[in-house]
Formats: sequence, structure tokens, C-alpha cells
Amino acid sequence: MSRGEDGPPRDAGLHLGVVVREDTPELDGVLATLVNEAEDRGVRLSFEEHALPSVGADSPVLNLASRPPDMVVALGGDGTLLRASRLLFGSGIPLLGINLGNLGFLTSAGAREVAATLDRLIAGRYTLERRFTLRASVFAEDGTETERFYALNDMVVHKAGAARVARLEIRVGEAEAEEEVGSFSGDGVIVATPTGSTAYNLSAGGPIVVPTMECLTITPICPFTLAVRPLVVSSGDAVVILALELDPSLVLTVDGQDGRHLEAGEWVRIQRGGTPLHLVQFPGRTFFSTLRKKLNWAARPSADDGAAQ
Repeated sequence: MSRGEDGPPRDAGLHLGVVVREDTPELDGVLATLVNEAEDRGVRLSFEEHALPSVGADSPVLNLASRPPDMVVALGGDGTLLRASRLLFGSGIPLLGINLGNLGFLTSAGAREVAATLDRLIAGRYTLERRFTLRASVFAEDGTETERFYALNDMVVHKAGAARVARLEIRVGEAEAEEEVGSFSGDGVIVATPTGSTAYNLSAGGPIVVPTMECLTITPICPFTLAVRPLVVSSGDAVVILALELDPSLVLTVDGQDGRHLEAGEWVRIQRGGTPLHLVQFPGRTFFSTLRKKLNWAARPSADDGAAQ
């Protein structure tokens, strides 16, 4: 990721595409506020089709191909933002998250900040952070590429169904010239970007990585050994994951949402994606402030913690 680039002021004609998380209690109220505040400021909106019942059937439908917006706004939590990111890969369209979920680590504003958010966008009081992405290529046993996926956070190869371990081999290095790192038995392995280091990677014991770092983290999931620990490798490296046994129960999961079962003999190469994603950030919201607020990282005990009960 590169450091933030200033956003351009939008004197008129700002067009926002809106991606939403369905079945969210606050969604209808936030959408109503967004529609009213946008109309007052001359901001055009277009919506995913499943949002039309909340905003009116005659509202403009979001079409990234024929009528691309200036920016996409994801109303939901981190999951909604990740889904929106995969819609935008390769488009160059910036993405802004407004949190209606629980954590919202990747979002930049809250549900009560809609009016202020529009004012900041119109005035150009924001930065664009370039976050690099991942590409996973699935190969058949004979080396033929069969499918390709893109992710912002992580790619995970793991077992499906019953709690059984997988025997996996990891290779790292220049694409098509990777070196064997080692093998292990466990529940699977996570390959994460710095953006994704605070997601599944963190829960599995992987390191927190500042988003400006150019690296990938490789984190085994519940390895059945004390000798395997997470690795941090260059973002220019490719990571190959293959099963040491013909195992039809392996799954490739993309950002925790998409993916596919891996057929016996198939293997995966994961590497940096070709184009970055631009995340909108506002002044005062930094990575470390979000880390403290959302994840309680290095939280100081309160003065009352040592008091007698």
C-alpha cells in the first residue's frame, strides 16, 4: 500500500454507487438519510438492485460497466466492504465503508456520520490509500490453470466438513520457481495481505502488519507441531500450497466469502494482484487509532482495575 493521496474536491456532479448489506436493522434509516442528504447536496446515487425496495423501484441501478460512479459506498461492516472490493478490482474506483456492523475495522465512518461524510467527499477532505490485493490461481495436477480468484484480505486453504487435519506443503519464491519451505499437518493455511493481517490471520496467531508494508503473511491454522510458526515474506513472492495426499475435501476460501472445493491433485498459487484497491480514509482515523479503538490493542487498564471490590 502507498501512503494516502489527497482526494479531489467535487464541486458538482458527484456520483456515488451504493452497495448494501441486506437484513441490517439500521439499513432503511441510513439509506433514507443518505438519499435526503445527497439530494440536498446535488450528489447522484445509484444502488444495487436488492436495495431498491428500500429506496424506491425507480431509483438508478448501479452499473459499474456502463455508468461507473466516482466512488462506491459500502453500507455494512467489513464483510460488505470486502464484497464490494471484489466488484471493483481492476476498475480504479475508490471504495468507502460506512459501518453498520459490529467491528468495521476497514470502514471510515459510522452510521450517524452520513451528512458529514458527504461534506468531506464534496470538499475533498479525504485521502485514498492504495491497498494491494491477492490473486489465487488454481491448477490441475497437469499444471493447467483452471480458475482464478482475487481478494483484499486473504486466501485460505483448509479442510471442509469434519475436524480432520490436512497435510500441506508450502513453497515460496519467484512465480514458477518457488522453493520448498516445508510441510505440516493442520487445519489449513492463511495467506494474507497487510490489510488482512487483522482478520483471520490475527485470530490464528499471525502478526499484525502495518498496511504500508509490502509483504505477505503465511499463517498455519492449528498446526499439529510446535515447530511451525507464521512467516512474513516479500509481496513479490508467490506462495504455492499443495496437498501431500490426494485429498478431495480441501477448500480454497476467498476473503471468507467466495471460493471453491479443490479437486484431488489440484494446487494453488497465491501472489500479489495486478491492480490495487483505493480505500477512502478521513483525517483523524489512522491505522493505530483504529487498532486501539476496535481491537483494544495495548489498552491501558483503567484506574479502577486495581481497586478493591
